[in-house]
Amino acid sequence: MNGERIVDDIVTEFFLNTCRLRPRYSKPVAQAIMRCAQIAAEQALDDEETAFIPLTTGSVAEFYIEPMLPHIGDIDVMCYCSTDLAIPRGYPAPTQLPAEFHSHVKILEIIDSDLPGYVYLKLRYLLTECVDEGKYNSVEYEGQGYLPNLSYPDGQSDSIHGPAVVTHQSGSLLSLDIVHCIRCLVWPPQAAGWQTRHRNHDWPDSATVDRVVSNGCDVVRVAHRQYKQREWMGSHQHRLSFSRAEIVLINSWMPVQQIVYHMLRVFMKTERLTESDNIATGLLSNYHIKTLMLWACEGKSRNWWTDDLSLVRICVQLLHIFGDWLTEDARCQHYFINNCNLIDSSFIVTDIRDHLMLIDATYLSKWFVDNYIRSCSELCPDNVSQLFGDVGNSMKLQNAVLSVV
Repeated sequence: MNGERIVDDIVTEFFLNTCRLRPRYSKPVAQAIMRCAQIAAEQALDDEETAFIPLTTGSVAEFYIEPMLPHIGDIDVMCYCSTDLAIPRGYPAPTQLPAEFHSHVKILEIIDSDLPGYVYLKLRYLLTECVDEGKYNSVEYEGQGYLPNLSYPDGQSDSIHGPAVVTHQSGSLLSLDIVHCIRCLVWPPQAAGWQTRHRNHDWPDSATVDRVVSNGCDVVRVAHRQYKQREWMGSHQHRLSFSRAEIVLINSWMPVQQIVYHMLRVFMKTERLTESDNIATGLLSNYHIKTLMLWACEGKSRNWWTDDLSLVRICVQLLHIFGDWLTEDARCQHYFINNCNLIDSSFIVTDIRDHLMLIDATYLSKWFVDNYIRSCSELCPDNVSQLFGDVGNSMKLQNAVLSVV
């Protein structure tokens, strides 16, 4: 048992000593990324008249740690059009808009579908900016104009991954995933309960909650996978996106929480227990792991993460919690939206659940040594990587790992 704990401690120390704070991108680099995203978005829609406002999302925006093994496979960017804006149903037409919006704006009303988190968008108002009065004037649209979610021209189907258009930038090893969305400047009523629910451990704190709510949300042009074959619903359904909220929340985590999130993602992906970030495949995704972490950060005390710190044992407990979710009535509750289950009856979860519940600290410690730390050693000079040819006892393993660090 003591030897098992030693390996556990070795893995913990390795991650704590190698996951460094990532340097922030310089302003020119950030501007270049945003410009590439903007150009790619405009090319994807083949619309020269439309201006796009990009927002970097996904791993690049969420992680402030930089592990030894690269953990960013692409750059995710959401782009919204300056001529479109979504508002919750029943809200009045806005009279003031941020400067990035066009002088003529279509206001789309968010209408719930029968699936929580999925909505339709109906054209409700036409806004025209009146510069002299310093406000927008509105005209109510009388038609039945529902916005379709099929917004890409013919010939691009091979480059579409879920709601994203995948492009490869010249000279870059990373692909650029562009997700077109419609901006909503207010926090949606569908997630009203998130703002006010009781939290025992003061995470997120009130200032973070206020910041999240003030950012509003976005509406992504993608239908639920079970509705894609239905002619009208499949072409008009959209999904509420909380990417802005997730960026703020994940950046407020302690470093240990970011490291655990990274470890869980690597384990689940390497073991082929998750696919991509596209939750439309009917398989588990990184989004399910993100949801697990968000609930854990809210539901566990700070001491749970830091006292007698063992990253491996934290991961084991979280994997078991996830396994408990995958019972016969499998449920992964959306972090923001009540009554929204991210797992339905078509998900293949039985084998995954059984696998997760069998995992213990001994198994997972050895897994990270064999599959992660050993891979890190291969990035080192030969005299370091060769040490892993003989790690038959804990002392030799510790010396090899320390050499990598």
